Amino acid sequence: MKKCEYCGKEISYHEQFCSDDCHIQSNKYYERSEKMARPFYFISTVCVIGIPVGLFLFSFLKLPGAVITAVSCAILGLMIILFPMPTEGMIKKSKIKKAVFKTRIFGVCVIALGFFALGLLSIFGL
Repeated sequence: MKKCEYCGKEISYHEQFCSDDCHIQSNKYYERSEKMARPFYFISTVCVIGIPVGLFLFSFLKLPGAVITAVSCAILGLMIILFPMPTEGMIKKSKIKKAVFKTRIFGVCVIALGFFALGLLSIFGL
C-alpha cells in the first residue's frame, strides 16, 4: 500500500494524502521550509563554526570560550526546534510528520549537549 506523504497512514494508490488536513499541513511545511531556508542555514553555519571556536578559545580564555560554546549549542538547538528541516531522505523514509518530530528531538539533544559541555567545562576548567 501507498502511504500518506504527511502522516504516513496507508492510503490507496490513487491518492497522495489521507485527508485535506494532511494536504494543508504538508503545503504549510514546504512553504515554511522554502521561506526559512536561507536564514536557517546561515545561522546554523555560524553556530556550527562557533562551537569549535569556543572550544579553541577555552584553552586560552576559560569563561568566554565556555560561554561561546554553550551559546552556540543553545542557538543551534533552538533553531532546529523552531524551524525543523529534516533531510529529503528522512522525509522519504518516515514521512514529514515523523521526520519533523525526530528533528526536534535532535534539537533538544543539541541544547542538552551544550549545557553538558558547559557543565563539564565549568567543573574541570574554570
